Amino acid sequence: MRISEILTGKGTVVHAVPQAASVLEATQVMNDHAIGAVVVTEHDRLVGIFSERDVLRRVVAEDLRPAEVTVSDVMTTEVTCCRPETTLEEARGVMKRRRIRHLPVIHSDGEICGIVSIGDLNAVLSSDQESTIHCLHEYLYGRV
Repeated sequence: MRISEILTGKGTVVHAVPQAASVLEATQVMNDHAIGAVVVTEHDRLVGIFSERDVLRRVVAEDLRPAEVTVSDVMTTEVTCCRPETTLEEARGVMKRRRIRHLPVIHSDGEICGIVSIGDLNAVLSSDQESTIHCLHEYLYGRV
């Protein structure tokens, strides 16, 4: 299975904020959409990612005021991305090795076409496992 298949199911909406947005504004977007990260853009190009982890480590732990700090001051600038053709196994491996929870998905021209989370990958894995268990149960015990 490929990342593009997850995006087909969940959609390609990517919530983004500009670099000049305050941390408060960014966290409000995250809360409004029940998401753990937003991409940070400049002229429709990815320049960073801002996540719950950034809030905890770079804002709360540093005792900064969310309304007074811009996202560009505390975002993660080294963003690991994937392509739509990336396999789920590759994406999961990257997330595990880099200890990240969100992967923006970009086309070869740099255009952002989606974002996947570790939760998205886990949901697919869980669904696959449930299907396998069901098939094995039917094989062992017959149709109920």
